Amino acid sequence: MIAPNVSAVSSSRPEAAFVLLLMQSLLWAIAGISAMPFALAGEVFMVGLGLASLLLALATSLLAICILWRRNRARRWAMRLEIACLVGSLVLLVVPIGANHGPVSLMTNIALPIALIALLRKPREAFT
Repeated sequence: MIAPNVSAVSSSRPEAAFVLLLMQSLLWAIAGISAMPFALAGEVFMVGLGLASLLLALATSLLAICILWRRNRARRWAMRLEIACLVGSLVLLVVPIGANHGPVSLMTNIALPIALIALLRKPREAFT
């Protein structure tokens, strides 16, 4: 029996990041779809917000697929996206504008980006 080469064994971190990014993409898609009935009720700007959420969900899904294919550029873009999401969520926590501070909001807006940042950070061996 020949022992497997340890350096040739790939990590499962991209697959875990793929699942979390798809979950985040689905959450954004649901938010985009749920904004559309408000546009029918007269709040015209909700069409733009809904479309922006749907486009963000599409871009995140494509990033997730590219991360599954272990593309370094997609990993860098996903890191930038998650850092932006985390900073925006932390600003919403600090600024008293009536944002939701419940456990679901904290898990989706704070814990999910932190988990993705932890999965997508270096070492690059996981993505080669």
